[in-house]
Amino acid sequence: MAGVNKVILLGNLGADPEVKHLEGDKVVANLRLATTETYKDRSGNRVENTEWHDLEMWDGQAKVAEQYLKKGSQIYVEGKIKSDTWQDDQGNNRKRMKIRVLSFTMLGSRNMGQDSPGSGQAQPSGNTENTKGNQMAQEPSFENEDDGSDDLPF
Repeated sequence: MAGVNKVILLGNLGADPEVKHLEGDKVVANLRLATTETYKDRSGNRVENTEWHDLEMWDGQAKVAEQYLKKGSQIYVEGKIKSDTWQDDQGNNRKRMKIRVLSFTMLGSRNMGQDSPGSGQAQPSGNTENTKGNQMAQEPSFENEDDGSDDLPF
C-alpha cells in the first residue's frame, strides 16, 4: 500500500527568511511559520494555541522568498514532512522535523509594512510558485460580479 506525505499550512512568518547561496547556483531558504488556532474553552475564555513549523524552500522558491517574504508575511504552503538526523558534539543522535515546501502562495502580511507584499510595490502577490521553482502561475480572482439577476445557478 502506498503512503501519503502531504502538509497544508496557512500562517505568518516569524522572521525574515534565512537564505544560503550554495555552489552550483543552488539556493536554500529556511523559514519559521506560525499557525495559530483560536477556540473557546469550557469556561468561555478565548484560547490561542500557536504551533511553529520549520520550512525549507529550494532554488526558484528560495529566490522568491528572499525577495518578497518578510517577517509577518502570510503564506499558504503545501509540502511534505522531512526529517534530518545527525549526531551532536556529545555523540547523541538528534532528529529534527521540517516541511519541504512544494508550492506556496503569498497572501499578504500581518504588518503591511513598506517592503511587505500588498504594500503597493511591484510584487507577485497572489501568485503561486510551482514545484519546479522557476515558473509563476496567476491565482484566479474570485470577485462577486453582480449582473442584476437574482437567479440561482441550480
